[in-house]
Amino acid sequence: MSSDRVDYIAPWWTYWLHNFPHINLRFQPIDKTFQPEDENYQQSLIFLGCVAAAGLGLNLLCLAIYLSCLCCCRKEEEEESKKPNSCCVTWSAVAAGLITCVAVGVGFYGNSETNDGVYQMTYSLYNANHTLGGVDSLVSGTMGNMRSGLHQHLARLDEIFATRGDYVQTLQFMQQMADNVIKQLLGLSDWEKAKVDLASIADQSATIEYYRWLTYLLLLILDLIICLLACLGLAKQSRWLLTTMMVFGVLTLVLSWTSLGADLATAVGTSDFCISPDKYIMSKTKDVISADIVHYYLYCNQTLSNPFQQPLAIFQRSLTTMQIQIQGLLQFAVPLFPTAEKDLLGIQHLLNSSEASLHQLTALLDCRGLNKDYLDAMVGVCYDGVEGVLYLCLFSILAACAFTVMLCAIPRAWRQIACREQDYDDMDEEDPFNPRARRLGSQNPDHTNMHSFCSYSSSMGSQTSLHPPAPAVSNAPMSEYMNHTALFGGNPRYENVPLIGRGSPPPSIYSQQYRNRYSPTMRATYLSMTEEQRRHFGNDFQA
Repeated sequence: MSSDRVDYIAPWWTYWLHNFPHINLRFQPIDKTFQPEDENYQQSLIFLGCVAAAGLGLNLLCLAIYLSCLCCCRKEEEEESKKPNSCCVTWSAVAAGLITCVAVGVGFYGNSETNDGVYQMTYSLYNANHTLGGVDSLVSGTMGNMRSGLHQHLARLDEIFATRGDYVQTLQFMQQMADNVIKQLLGLSDWEKAKVDLASIADQSATIEYYRWLTYLLLLILDLIICLLACLGLAKQSRWLLTTMMVFGVLTLVLSWTSLGADLATAVGTSDFCISPDKYIMSKTKDVISADIVHYYLYCNQTLSNPFQQPLAIFQRSLTTMQIQIQGLLQFAVPLFPTAEKDLLGIQHLLNSSEASLHQLTALLDCRGLNKDYLDAMVGVCYDGVEGVLYLCLFSILAACAFTVMLCAIPRAWRQIACREQDYDDMDEEDPFNPRARRLGSQNPDHTNMHSFCSYSSSMGSQTSLHPPAPAVSNAPMSEYMNHTALFGGNPRYENVPLIGRGSPPPSIYSQQYRNRYSPTMRATYLSMTEEQRRHFGNDFQA
């Protein structure tokens, strides 16, 4: 940028983005100057989008390899191998949820910052458009008054003063001054084209920004909902919900990488513009407004002279001269020609309104108003706008990481749920510790022939003799045993029957068969019993 530019300084992140490699689709480096109409420059921005697409392909490839290895590798069925995997799935889900929450928070902030920056830019463009429209209205209005209103008054006064040559000569001099004012106004630039261009740019920017903001808002809400439903599926162990969320997770992963490519290309292109916006603006307005005028409004330094100073000064002197002439005619000609007073007063009113328009025009043409709008627009785009887009890029990266972790955790959780269901299917239905057996026992209370988990043939009676003699059992040990049986989750009405009074011991807690079947908690509970309680379980326990 120029050395005398002190009011606008591009932020550091625009220089960082501007230094990104600009490569066209033929892998050739190109100029980094902002040239949106140039085909090679457009290809350099498309190339950044292709880099994000390559990242998406690599991400999906890694997920495919991971899922293939997960499906091909056989897991061990032991209980000790299931606990670390379950912990891994839990922590993966927690990490995915936390990263998603952080990503959504960053995304909301970036979306708001970008919207604020674009709104500030469009607001400044509308203000500048209003200023240029006011200049055009004042110029066209003053020229219309000079051409039509003043000409009619002078024509009638020429008829009235036809007998006085000096008065007619004064009217001709005023006509020359009016023509000089019109000439100076015509020397001003045509503001109509600039006004239309600014309004069109502001309208298009506002429309695009509205749909961009709405799209990101829906994407943020979608990411949050998918993460919550995935966590719910893990908590509820719902296989169909996890499968559905896995499909939506892949879709969201694609959307995250797509938004990353679009945001990266937008950030780099906008940064190229923010590095030297004056050069691009001067190149776009050279066919509409002269370079001196554009330079005056872009920099607005005290060392720069106002390009409108000379025509405005001539305009002011011409109005002053005409007002002096009208005052003389009102003083000397009205007593001689009373009918001329109305036209002279009409000319005086027209000159007064033209002078008021001149003061307004001078204020509007001053560089400070338009330069402020220009700086506000640059701050909105290059500071808030680009910063918000960078936060949106960070959101896309975090969302891609979160859903990648989620897509890795869901298949493991899905397989653990399937293994747990298979373990329930393989469990002995006569096992009293099997939840399915307890449910069947509670649903069929008349089923009194269910075998005990420790019944076996003894010398005191046959297997079918389930009811022990009444005198052999006391109430206290039975109550204690029933309490222990209820502690294990069994049904005390039936489980205590074959154990009491018939000399049948419970299965040895040291046997390999029951060590694998019953949990350490159940064995520890049995070991904690007193010797008297063990005797009530069976007289042959020591055997």
